[in-house]
Amino acid sequence: METPPLRKPEWLRIKLPEASEYGYVKEHLSRYNLHTICESGNCPNQGECWAAKTATFMILGNTCTRNCRFCGVNHGHPETPDPLEPKHLAKVIEELKIKHCVLTSVTRDDLADGGAAHWAATIRAVKANGFSTVEALIPDFEGNENQLQEVIDAGPDIIAHNIETVKRMTALIRIKAQYGRSLGVIKYLSDHNQQSKSGIMVGLGETDEEIYETIEDLARVNCKILTIGQYLQPSRKNHEVKRYVTPSQFAEYKSFAISAGIPYVESGPLVRSSYHAEKFVRKNLEKR
Repeated sequence: METPPLRKPEWLRIKLPEASEYGYVKEHLSRYNLHTICESGNCPNQGECWAAKTATFMILGNTCTRNCRFCGVNHGHPETPDPLEPKHLAKVIEELKIKHCVLTSVTRDDLADGGAAHWAATIRAVKANGFSTVEALIPDFEGNENQLQEVIDAGPDIIAHNIETVKRMTALIRIKAQYGRSLGVIKYLSDHNQQSKSGIMVGLGETDEEIYETIEDLARVNCKILTIGQYLQPSRKNHEVKRYVTPSQFAEYKSFAISAGIPYVESGPLVRSSYHAEKFVRKNLEKR
């Protein structure tokens, strides 16, 4: 007999997007065939973010070359990147008056440069409008330092790469990705004076001890910003939720991460990579 799925606790109630704000953002995205991870990844904070006219934009199409077991994004054979996407995205961000723009992408192992040139062009286009700060949530580029450097040289304010899960679970959850490689990406960013950021999902089958070990590993590579959130199963085809972590345990993770030397931490059941992403940028701009 199959084990019945765990019942969601009260603290995971999700607010649906307000119809008026959903339509407002959706209309702008549809005009230029743009995508958000808010929709493609079934993010639980879509209502909160879209009501505030914020969104995490997904570039390089809507189809990933990998099929990670935690992810709700389509996978398969992607289309050729749209050369007009950087220009169109910059225009939409300005029209929506987004002051802090988060960019992410599907992984494009089919492209010779992993999409690095497209990433750089998009960052530069958004920065050129002089309206938005930019956070780039990048794939691993298979650890290629030249491709990482191309993104760095485009001048985003924050560069994030999610380690996603603990070392033991990586091969099961993250197709083709490697735990050590992801740490190497974050180390490269930190070593090149970037505001490096990463994220962890919990509830996939890891132990708290393994979470603490992962936090320590991230601290050792000088990760500056960390998000920790509850994994929610996007569909029946994805990896099942093994446990729902309590808010008090998330508070413990945060305290441990800060004590380990990570300066800024967001930790809670509904926290995602881009959750309150503008807060860190705002704090650092105020210090200048």
